[in-house]
Amino acid sequence: MDKYDVIVVGGGNAAFCAALSARETCGRVLVLERSPEDEAGGNSRFTAGLMRVAYTGVEDLKRPIPDLSPEEIARTDFGTYTEDQFLDDMARVTEYRCDPDLTEILVKKSLDTVAWMRSKGVRFTAAWGRQAFNINGRFKFWGGLTVEAVGGGPGLVENLTNAARKNGIEVWYEARVTGLIADDDGVQGVKVKVKGRTTEVYAKSVVLAAGGFQANPEMRARYLGPGWELAKVRGTRFNTGDVLKMALDIGAAPTGNWSGCHAVAWERNAPEFGDLAVGDQFQKHSYPWGVYINAEGRRFVDEGADFRNYTYAKYGRVILNQPGQFAWQVFDAKMKPQLRDEYKIKQVTKVTANTLEELVKKLDDVNAEVALQELKAYNAAVQTGIPFNPNVKDGRGTQGLAIPKSNWANTLDTPPYEAYAVTCGITFTFGGLRINTEAQVMSTDGLPIPGLFAAGELVGGIFYFNYPGGTGLTNGAVFGKIAGASAARAAA
Repeated sequence: MDKYDVIVVGGGNAAFCAALSARETCGRVLVLERSPEDEAGGNSRFTAGLMRVAYTGVEDLKRPIPDLSPEEIARTDFGTYTEDQFLDDMARVTEYRCDPDLTEILVKKSLDTVAWMRSKGVRFTAAWGRQAFNINGRFKFWGGLTVEAVGGGPGLVENLTNAARKNGIEVWYEARVTGLIADDDGVQGVKVKVKGRTTEVYAKSVVLAAGGFQANPEMRARYLGPGWELAKVRGTRFNTGDVLKMALDIGAAPTGNWSGCHAVAWERNAPEFGDLAVGDQFQKHSYPWGVYINAEGRRFVDEGADFRNYTYAKYGRVILNQPGQFAWQVFDAKMKPQLRDEYKIKQVTKVTANTLEELVKKLDDVNAEVALQELKAYNAAVQTGIPFNPNVKDGRGTQGLAIPKSNWANTLDTPPYEAYAVTCGITFTFGGLRINTEAQVMSTDGLPIPGLFAAGELVGGIFYFNYPGGTGLTNGAVFGKIAGASAARAAA
Protein backbone atom coordinates (compact mmCIF):
# COMPACT_ATOMS: atom_id res chain seq x y z
CA MET A 1 0.00 0.00 0.00
CA ASP A 2 1.40 3.36 -1.12
CA LYS A 3 1.70 5.74 1.83
CA TYR A 4 2.69 9.40 2.01
CA ASP A 5 4.03 11.21 5.03
CA VAL A 6 1.74 14.21 4.52
CA ILE A 7 -1.19 14.83 2.17
CA VAL A 8 -2.28 18.44 1.68
CA VAL A 9 -5.84 18.97 0.42
CA GLY A 10 -6.02 22.18 -1.63
CA GLY A 11 -3.74 24.01 -4.03
CA GLY A 12 -3.59 27.66 -2.99
CA ASN A 13 -1.34 29.77 -0.79
CA ALA A 14 -2.14 28.02 2.53
CA ALA A 15 -1.84 24.55 0.95
CA PHE A 16 1.52 25.17 -0.69
CA CYS A 17 2.94 26.83 2.44
CA ALA A 18 1.86 23.68 4.36
CA ALA A 19 3.44 21.38 1.77
CA LEU A 20 6.73 23.32 1.64
CA SER A 21 6.90 23.43 5.44
CA ALA A 22 6.19 19.69 5.78
CA ARG A 23 8.76 18.85 3.11
CA GLU A 24 11.52 20.48 5.19
CA THR A 25 11.49 17.54 7.61
CA CYS A 26 9.71 14.66 5.89
CA GLY A 27 10.07 12.65 2.70
CA ARG A 28 6.87 12.20 0.73
CA VAL A 29 4.41 15.09 0.44
CA LEU A 30 1.38 15.07 -1.88
CA VAL A 31 -0.77 18.08 -2.83
CA LEU A 32 -4.30 17.32 -4.10
CA GLU A 33 -5.81 20.17 -6.16
CA ARG A 34 -9.43 19.72 -7.24
CA SER A 35 -9.28 22.02 -10.26
CA PRO A 36 -7.61 21.46 -13.63
CA GLU A 37 -4.11 22.92 -13.78
CA ASP A 38 -5.19 25.97 -15.82
CA GLU A 39 -7.62 27.01 -13.04
CA ALA A 40 -5.47 25.93 -10.09
CA GLY A 41 -4.50 28.05 -7.10
CA GLY A 42 -7.82 28.46 -5.31
CA ASN A 43 -8.81 31.95 -4.24
CA SER A 44 -5.14 32.94 -3.88
CA ARG A 45 -4.88 33.19 -7.65
CA PHE A 46 -7.66 35.81 -7.79
CA THR A 47 -6.12 38.15 -5.20
CA ALA A 48 -3.88 41.17 -5.66
CA GLY A 49 -1.25 39.29 -3.64
CA LEU A 50 -1.14 41.79 -0.76
CA MET A 51 0.15 40.48 2.57
CA ARG A 52 -0.20 42.39 5.84
CA VAL A 53 2.90 42.10 8.03
CA ALA A 54 4.08 43.81 11.19
CA TYR A 55 7.31 45.76 10.67
CA THR A 56 9.25 48.49 12.48
CA GLY A 57 10.88 50.05 9.42
CA VAL A 58 12.53 49.49 6.07
CA GLU A 59 15.14 47.06 7.46
CA ASP A 60 12.33 44.64 8.36
CA LEU A 61 10.80 45.02 4.90
CA LYS A 62 14.13 44.18 3.27
CA ARG A 63 13.75 40.62 4.60
CA PRO A 64 10.92 39.73 2.20
CA ILE A 65 11.98 42.42 -0.34
CA PRO A 66 15.80 42.21 -0.44
CA ASP A 67 15.99 43.95 -3.83
CA LEU A 68 14.62 47.32 -2.60
CA SER A 69 16.98 49.84 -4.22
CA PRO A 70 18.50 52.85 -2.42
CA GLU A 71 16.51 55.11 -4.80
CA GLU A 72 13.22 53.36 -3.94
CA ILE A 73 13.99 53.63 -0.24
CA ALA A 74 14.92 57.32 -0.61
CA ARG A 75 11.64 58.22 -2.34
CA THR A 76 9.37 56.21 -0.01
CA ASP A 77 8.09 56.77 3.51
CA PHE A 78 7.34 53.18 4.56
CA GLY A 79 6.49 54.23 8.10
CA THR A 80 6.02 51.47 10.67
CA TYR A 81 3.28 48.99 11.39
CA THR A 82 3.96 47.50 14.79
CA GLU A 83 2.66 44.23 16.20
CA ASP A 84 0.52 46.27 18.58
CA GLN A 85 -1.04 48.19 15.67
CA PHE A 86 -1.75 44.95 13.82
CA LEU A 87 -3.32 43.41 16.96
CA ASP A 88 -5.39 46.57 17.49
CA ASP A 89 -6.63 46.49 13.90
CA MET A 90 -7.59 42.82 14.17
CA ALA A 91 -9.41 43.41 17.45
CA ARG A 92 -11.19 46.54 16.28
CA VAL A 93 -12.50 45.28 12.95
CA THR A 94 -13.62 41.90 14.37
CA GLU A 95 -15.36 43.68 17.28
CA TYR A 96 -12.93 42.00 19.71
CA ARG A 97 -14.12 38.49 18.87
CA CYS A 98 -11.00 37.15 17.07
CA ASP A 99 -9.37 34.24 18.89
CA PRO A 100 -6.61 35.85 21.00
CA ASP A 101 -4.13 32.97 20.79
CA LEU A 102 -4.45 32.44 17.03
CA THR A 103 -4.44 36.19 16.36
CA GLU A 104 -1.27 36.67 18.37
CA ILE A 105 0.45 33.95 16.32
CA LEU A 106 -0.85 35.49 13.06
CA VAL A 107 0.60 38.88 13.99
CA LYS A 108 3.89 37.77 15.57
CA LYS A 109 4.74 35.28 12.80
CA SER A 110 3.62 37.52 9.91
CA LEU A 111 7.01 38.99 8.95
CA ASP A 112 8.99 35.78 9.61
CA THR A 113 6.58 33.76 7.48
CA VAL A 114 6.69 36.11 4.50
CA ALA A 115 10.52 36.19 4.75
CA TRP A 116 10.46 32.36 4.83
CA MET A 117 8.30 32.34 1.67
CA ARG A 118 10.95 34.56 0.03
CA SER A 119 13.59 31.99 0.97
CA LYS A 120 11.51 29.38 -0.88
CA GLY A 121 11.48 31.48 -4.05
CA VAL A 122 8.33 33.60 -3.70
CA ARG A 123 9.17 37.14 -4.81
CA PHE A 124 7.69 40.24 -3.16
CA THR A 125 7.72 43.96 -3.82
CA ALA A 126 6.33 47.08 -2.14
CA ALA A 127 2.72 47.83 -3.07
CA TRP A 128 3.33 51.35 -4.41
CA GLY A 129 0.50 51.12 -6.92
CA ARG A 130 -2.27 50.21 -4.50
CA GLN A 131 -1.28 51.32 -1.03
CA ALA A 132 0.79 54.50 -1.29
CA PHE A 133 0.04 58.08 -2.24
CA ASN A 134 2.59 60.30 -3.97
CA ILE A 135 2.99 63.45 -1.89
CA ASN A 136 5.39 66.04 -3.30
CA GLY A 137 7.42 63.34 -5.05
CA ARG A 138 7.58 60.94 -2.07
CA PHE A 139 5.43 57.88 -1.69
CA LYS A 140 3.76 57.49 1.69
CA PHE A 141 2.33 54.16 2.77
CA TRP A 142 -0.81 54.10 4.91
CA GLY A 143 -2.88 51.53 6.75
CA GLY A 144 -0.03 49.09 7.39
CA LEU A 145 -0.28 47.26 4.09
CA THR A 146 3.08 47.38 2.31
CA VAL A 147 4.09 43.98 0.89
CA GLU A 148 2.68 42.36 -2.23
CA ALA A 149 3.63 39.29 -4.26
CA VAL A 150 5.31 40.05 -7.59
CA GLY A 151 2.69 39.30 -10.24
CA GLY A 152 -0.17 39.50 -7.74
CA GLY A 153 -2.15 36.35 -6.93
CA PRO A 154 -1.23 34.55 -10.19
CA GLY A 155 2.48 35.29 -9.55
CA LEU A 156 2.18 34.05 -5.96
CA VAL A 157 0.60 30.75 -7.04
CA GLU A 158 3.14 30.28 -9.86
CA ASN A 159 6.08 30.89 -7.49
CA LEU A 160 4.66 28.53 -4.85
CA THR A 161 3.97 25.81 -7.44
CA ASN A 162 7.49 26.09 -8.82
CA ALA A 163 8.92 25.94 -5.28
CA ALA A 164 6.89 22.78 -4.57
CA ARG A 165 8.16 21.08 -7.72
CA LYS A 166 11.74 22.11 -7.00
CA ASN A 167 11.40 20.59 -3.53
CA GLY A 168 10.14 17.26 -4.82
CA ILE A 169 6.50 17.69 -3.75
CA GLU A 170 3.97 15.75 -5.87
CA VAL A 171 0.99 17.76 -7.16
CA TRP A 172 -2.09 16.02 -8.58
CA TYR A 173 -4.61 18.15 -10.52
CA GLU A 174 -8.28 17.26 -11.11
CA ALA A 175 -7.99 15.39 -7.81
CA ARG A 176 -11.17 15.93 -5.84
CA VAL A 177 -11.12 14.64 -2.28
CA THR A 178 -14.47 12.99 -1.53
CA GLY A 179 -13.89 11.81 2.05
CA LEU A 180 -11.47 11.40 4.91
CA ILE A 181 -10.32 7.90 5.89
CA ALA A 182 -10.59 7.92 9.68
CA ASP A 183 -10.92 5.45 12.56
CA ASP A 184 -10.49 5.47 16.33
CA ASP A 185 -6.80 6.28 15.87
CA GLY A 186 -7.46 9.39 13.79
CA VAL A 187 -7.15 10.29 10.13
CA GLN A 188 -5.29 7.77 7.93
CA GLY A 189 -5.71 9.28 4.46
CA VAL A 190 -8.29 10.43 1.92
CA LYS A 191 -10.68 9.10 -0.69
CA VAL A 192 -9.95 11.01 -3.89
CA LYS A 193 -11.46 11.08 -7.37
CA VAL A 194 -8.58 11.65 -9.80
CA LYS A 195 -9.67 12.59 -13.33
CA GLY A 196 -12.95 10.75 -12.77
CA ARG A 197 -11.61 7.61 -11.01
CA THR A 198 -11.97 7.10 -7.27
CA THR A 199 -9.07 5.76 -5.23
CA GLU A 200 -7.80 5.80 -1.64
CA VAL A 201 -4.51 7.44 -0.73
CA TYR A 202 -3.00 6.87 2.71
CA ALA A 203 -0.82 9.19 4.79
CA LYS A 204 0.48 9.61 8.30
CA SER A 205 -0.95 13.17 8.41
CA VAL A 206 -3.49 15.18 6.41
CA VAL A 207 -3.60 18.97 6.15
CA LEU A 208 -6.90 20.54 5.02
CA ALA A 209 -6.40 23.82 3.13
CA ALA A 210 -9.22 23.77 0.59
CA GLY A 211 -10.95 27.12 1.17
CA GLY A 212 -14.36 28.10 2.49
CA PHE A 213 -17.88 27.49 1.12
CA GLN A 214 -18.34 30.76 -0.78
CA ALA A 215 -18.83 29.09 -4.20
CA ASN A 216 -21.75 26.98 -2.88
CA PRO A 217 -25.04 28.96 -3.17
CA GLU A 218 -26.94 26.42 -1.05
CA MET A 219 -24.47 26.72 1.85
CA ARG A 220 -24.36 30.52 1.45
CA ALA A 221 -28.13 30.74 1.83
CA ARG A 222 -28.11 28.26 4.70
CA TYR A 223 -25.34 29.86 6.76
CA LEU A 224 -25.01 33.50 5.63
CA GLY A 225 -28.76 33.97 5.24
CA PRO A 226 -31.48 34.67 2.66
CA GLY A 227 -30.28 36.59 -0.39
CA TRP A 228 -26.70 35.37 -0.25
CA GLU A 229 -27.33 32.89 -3.08
CA LEU A 230 -27.62 36.04 -5.23
CA ALA A 231 -24.08 37.29 -4.56
CA LYS A 232 -21.35 37.05 -7.18
CA VAL A 233 -18.32 34.90 -6.31
CA ARG A 234 -15.06 36.87 -6.67
CA GLY A 235 -12.78 33.87 -6.86
CA THR A 236 -12.64 30.19 -7.74
CA ARG A 237 -15.74 28.09 -8.49
CA PHE A 238 -14.16 25.13 -6.65
CA ASN A 239 -14.45 26.35 -3.03
CA THR A 240 -17.77 24.64 -2.33
CA GLY A 241 -17.29 23.64 1.31
CA ASP A 242 -17.02 19.88 0.64
CA VAL A 243 -13.81 19.49 2.66
CA LEU A 244 -15.31 21.45 5.57
CA LYS A 245 -18.28 19.06 5.59
CA MET A 246 -15.98 15.99 5.54
CA ALA A 247 -14.16 17.22 8.62
CA LEU A 248 -17.42 17.97 10.45
CA ASP A 249 -18.67 14.48 9.51
CA ILE A 250 -15.81 12.84 11.44
CA GLY A 251 -16.41 15.02 14.52
CA ALA A 252 -14.35 18.18 13.89
CA ALA A 253 -15.54 21.20 15.88
CA PRO A 254 -17.01 24.13 13.98
CA THR A 255 -16.12 27.60 15.25
CA GLY A 256 -16.20 31.25 14.29
CA ASN A 257 -18.53 33.50 12.36
CA TRP A 258 -20.53 31.02 10.22
CA SER A 259 -22.99 33.72 9.17
CA GLY A 260 -20.13 36.09 8.26
CA CYS A 261 -17.95 36.54 5.21
CA HIS A 262 -15.58 38.86 3.36
CA ALA A 263 -17.66 40.60 0.68
CA VAL A 264 -16.92 43.71 -1.38
CA ALA A 265 -18.29 46.10 -3.99
CA TRP A 266 -18.05 44.21 -7.31
CA GLU A 267 -18.99 45.02 -10.90
CA ARG A 268 -22.78 44.60 -11.17
CA ASN A 269 -22.63 42.63 -14.42
CA ALA A 270 -19.59 40.47 -13.60
CA PRO A 271 -19.91 36.72 -14.24
CA GLU A 272 -21.17 34.33 -11.53
CA PHE A 273 -17.60 33.25 -10.59
CA GLY A 274 -14.21 34.91 -10.87
CA ASP A 275 -12.60 35.41 -14.28
CA LEU A 276 -8.84 34.75 -14.23
CA ALA A 277 -8.33 37.09 -17.19
CA VAL A 278 -9.78 40.00 -15.18
CA GLY A 279 -8.60 38.84 -11.75
CA ASP A 280 -9.64 41.19 -8.96
CA GLN A 281 -10.24 44.15 -11.31
CA PHE A 282 -14.05 43.76 -11.04
CA GLN A 283 -13.72 45.22 -7.51
CA LYS A 284 -14.56 48.90 -7.10
CA HIS A 285 -12.75 50.23 -4.03
CA SER A 286 -12.54 54.02 -4.55
CA TYR A 287 -15.91 54.71 -2.88
CA PRO A 288 -14.30 56.87 -0.09
CA TRP A 289 -13.80 59.58 -2.76
CA GLY A 290 -17.43 59.56 -3.92
CA VAL A 291 -20.95 58.67 -2.79
CA TYR A 292 -23.15 55.59 -3.00
CA ILE A 293 -26.72 55.77 -4.35
CA ASN A 294 -29.21 52.86 -4.20
CA ALA A 295 -32.30 52.02 -6.30
CA GLU A 296 -34.44 54.36 -4.19
CA GLY A 297 -32.04 57.21 -4.96
CA ARG A 298 -30.71 57.28 -1.39
CA ARG A 299 -27.28 57.19 0.20
CA PHE A 300 -27.13 54.23 2.61
CA VAL A 301 -23.63 54.03 4.12
CA ASP A 302 -20.87 56.32 5.44
CA GLU A 303 -18.42 56.09 2.53
CA GLY A 304 -15.72 57.84 4.59
CA ALA A 305 -16.12 55.99 7.90
CA ASP A 306 -12.53 54.70 7.80
CA PHE A 307 -9.71 53.88 5.40
CA ARG A 308 -10.88 51.57 2.64
CA ASN A 309 -8.74 48.70 4.05
CA TYR A 310 -11.00 48.60 7.12
CA THR A 311 -14.42 48.93 5.44
CA TYR A 312 -14.32 47.29 2.00
CA ALA A 313 -14.71 43.71 3.28
CA LYS A 314 -17.99 44.50 5.06
CA TYR A 315 -19.61 46.92 2.58
CA GLY A 316 -20.41 44.10 0.12
CA ARG A 317 -22.99 42.85 2.61
CA VAL A 318 -24.48 46.35 2.88
CA ILE A 319 -24.84 46.54 -0.94
CA LEU A 320 -26.45 43.06 -1.04
CA ASN A 321 -29.07 44.33 1.44
CA GLN A 322 -30.11 47.22 -0.85
CA PRO A 323 -33.21 46.93 -3.08
CA GLY A 324 -32.20 44.92 -6.15
CA GLN A 325 -28.84 44.00 -4.55
CA PHE A 326 -26.97 46.83 -6.31
CA ALA A 327 -25.82 50.44 -5.99
CA TRP A 328 -24.07 53.16 -8.00
CA GLN A 329 -20.81 54.87 -7.00
CA VAL A 330 -20.86 58.53 -8.08
CA PHE A 331 -17.75 60.71 -8.63
CA ASP A 332 -16.94 64.04 -10.24
CA ALA A 333 -13.95 65.04 -12.38
CA LYS A 334 -11.95 66.33 -9.35
CA MET A 335 -11.72 62.79 -7.99
CA LYS A 336 -10.94 61.09 -11.31
CA PRO A 337 -7.14 61.05 -10.61
CA GLN A 338 -7.82 59.27 -7.27
CA LEU A 339 -9.72 56.37 -8.86
CA ARG A 340 -7.91 53.04 -8.79
CA ASP A 341 -6.89 51.24 -12.00
CA GLU A 342 -9.84 48.84 -11.74
CA TYR A 343 -12.14 51.71 -12.86
CA LYS A 344 -10.34 51.84 -16.23
CA ILE A 345 -11.04 48.27 -17.40
CA LYS A 346 -13.48 47.81 -20.25
CA GLN A 347 -15.76 45.42 -18.32
CA VAL A 348 -17.48 48.15 -16.30
CA THR A 349 -21.08 49.31 -16.10
CA LYS A 350 -20.50 53.08 -16.25
CA VAL A 351 -22.39 56.23 -17.15
CA THR A 352 -21.03 59.75 -17.76
CA ALA A 353 -22.83 63.11 -17.86
CA ASN A 354 -22.12 66.85 -17.79
CA THR A 355 -24.79 67.71 -15.19
CA LEU A 356 -26.13 65.88 -12.14
CA GLU A 357 -29.64 66.18 -13.67
CA GLU A 358 -28.45 64.30 -16.73
CA LEU A 359 -26.47 61.76 -14.66
CA VAL A 360 -29.32 60.60 -12.42
CA LYS A 361 -31.52 59.92 -15.49
CA LYS A 362 -28.83 57.55 -16.81
CA LEU A 363 -28.62 55.48 -13.60
CA ASP A 364 -30.41 52.24 -14.50
CA ASP A 365 -33.11 51.10 -12.05
CA VAL A 366 -32.74 54.21 -9.84
CA ASN A 367 -35.40 56.77 -8.76
CA ALA A 368 -33.84 59.76 -10.56
CA GLU A 369 -35.89 62.44 -8.81
CA VAL A 370 -34.93 61.29 -5.31
CA ALA A 371 -31.32 60.71 -6.39
CA LEU A 372 -30.99 64.33 -7.58
CA GLN A 373 -32.41 65.66 -4.29
CA GLU A 374 -30.05 63.36 -2.38
CA LEU A 375 -26.94 64.51 -4.28
CA LYS A 376 -27.89 68.19 -3.87
CA ALA A 377 -28.48 67.71 -0.12
CA TYR A 378 -25.12 65.97 0.14
CA ASN A 379 -23.35 68.84 -1.71
CA ALA A 380 -24.92 71.40 0.63
CA ALA A 381 -23.80 69.42 3.71
CA VAL A 382 -20.08 69.15 2.87
CA GLN A 383 -17.82 71.08 5.28
CA THR A 384 -15.73 72.74 2.57
CA GLY A 385 -13.69 74.73 5.10
CA ILE A 386 -11.75 71.61 6.12
CA PRO A 387 -8.94 70.69 3.67
CA PHE A 388 -9.15 67.39 1.78
CA ASN A 389 -6.30 64.95 2.51
CA PRO A 390 -6.52 61.35 1.22
CA ASN A 391 -3.62 60.18 3.45
CA VAL A 392 -5.30 60.69 6.80
CA LYS A 393 -8.79 60.62 8.18
CA ASP A 394 -9.12 64.31 7.32
CA GLY A 395 -12.36 65.05 9.22
CA ARG A 396 -13.74 66.74 6.11
CA GLY A 397 -17.28 65.49 6.65
CA THR A 398 -20.91 66.45 6.20
CA GLN A 399 -23.28 68.22 8.60
CA GLY A 400 -26.95 67.53 9.15
CA LEU A 401 -27.41 64.42 6.99
CA ALA A 402 -29.24 61.31 8.25
CA ILE A 403 -26.26 59.25 7.03
CA PRO A 404 -23.06 61.29 7.45
CA LYS A 405 -19.90 61.07 5.43
CA SER A 406 -17.18 61.36 8.09
CA ASN A 407 -14.04 61.95 5.99
CA TRP A 408 -13.00 62.87 2.44
CA ALA A 409 -16.35 64.52 1.65
CA ASN A 410 -16.05 66.50 -1.59
CA THR A 411 -18.86 68.36 -3.32
CA LEU A 412 -19.93 66.86 -6.64
CA ASP A 413 -19.54 70.06 -8.67
CA THR A 414 -16.96 69.45 -11.43
CA PRO A 415 -18.15 67.82 -14.66
CA PRO A 416 -17.97 65.36 -16.26
CA TYR A 417 -19.67 63.22 -13.62
CA GLU A 418 -19.22 59.43 -13.60
CA ALA A 419 -21.14 56.60 -11.95
CA TYR A 420 -20.30 52.89 -11.72
CA ALA A 421 -22.81 50.10 -10.99
CA VAL A 422 -21.80 47.58 -8.32
CA THR A 423 -23.23 44.56 -6.53
CA CYS A 424 -21.90 42.25 -3.81
CA GLY A 425 -18.88 40.06 -4.54
CA ILE A 426 -18.15 37.39 -1.91
CA THR A 427 -14.48 36.56 -1.31
CA PHE A 428 -14.46 33.95 1.43
CA THR A 429 -16.52 32.73 4.37
CA PHE A 430 -15.47 33.26 8.00
CA GLY A 431 -16.90 30.14 9.69
CA GLY A 432 -14.73 27.04 9.80
CA LEU A 433 -12.91 24.40 11.78
CA ARG A 434 -11.53 24.93 15.26
CA ILE A 435 -7.75 24.53 15.45
CA ASN A 436 -5.27 24.90 18.29
CA THR A 437 -2.02 26.88 18.11
CA GLU A 438 -0.29 23.89 16.44
CA ALA A 439 -2.95 23.95 13.67
CA GLN A 440 -4.36 20.60 14.85
CA VAL A 441 -8.07 20.25 14.08
CA MET A 442 -10.04 19.97 17.33
CA SER A 443 -12.94 17.57 17.82
CA THR A 444 -16.31 18.47 19.32
CA ASP A 445 -15.04 16.65 22.44
CA GLY A 446 -12.33 19.30 22.79
CA LEU A 447 -9.38 17.08 21.87
CA PRO A 448 -7.17 17.21 18.76
CA ILE A 449 -8.13 14.72 16.01
CA PRO A 450 -4.92 12.69 15.50
CA GLY A 451 -3.38 13.16 12.08
CA LEU A 452 -5.60 16.09 11.02
CA PHE A 453 -4.42 19.70 10.58
CA ALA A 454 -5.93 22.76 8.87
CA ALA A 455 -5.04 26.21 7.55
CA GLY A 456 -6.47 29.03 5.47
CA GLU A 457 -10.09 29.97 4.77
CA LEU A 458 -11.58 26.79 6.24
CA VAL A 459 -10.26 27.66 9.71
CA GLY A 460 -12.74 29.59 11.87
CA GLY A 461 -12.29 31.93 14.80
CA ILE A 462 -9.93 34.49 13.27
CA PHE A 463 -12.19 36.83 11.28
CA TYR A 464 -15.59 38.12 12.40
CA PHE A 465 -17.82 40.65 10.57
CA ASN A 466 -14.90 42.22 8.72
CA TYR A 467 -11.14 41.99 8.24
CA PRO A 468 -8.10 44.23 7.70
CA GLY A 469 -7.06 44.11 4.02
CA GLY A 470 -4.24 41.72 3.17
CA THR A 471 -4.72 39.52 6.25
CA GLY A 472 -6.24 36.55 4.39
CA LEU A 473 -3.08 35.54 2.53
CA THR A 474 -0.93 36.19 5.62
CA ASN A 475 -3.28 34.04 7.71
CA GLY A 476 -3.11 31.21 5.13
CA ALA A 477 0.69 31.39 4.97
CA VAL A 478 1.30 31.60 8.74
CA PHE A 479 -1.00 28.71 9.65
CA GLY A 480 -0.10 26.78 6.49
CA LYS A 481 3.54 26.82 7.59
CA ILE A 482 2.56 25.77 11.13
CA ALA A 483 0.18 23.05 9.89
CA GLY A 484 2.85 21.61 7.59
CA ALA A 485 5.47 21.52 10.34
CA SER A 486 2.99 19.97 12.83
CA ALA A 487 1.85 17.38 10.27
CA ALA A 488 5.48 16.44 9.55
CA ARG A 489 6.20 16.09 13.28
CA ALA A 490 3.15 13.84 13.68
CA ALA A 491 4.24 11.78 10.66
CA ALA A 492 7.70 11.29 12.18
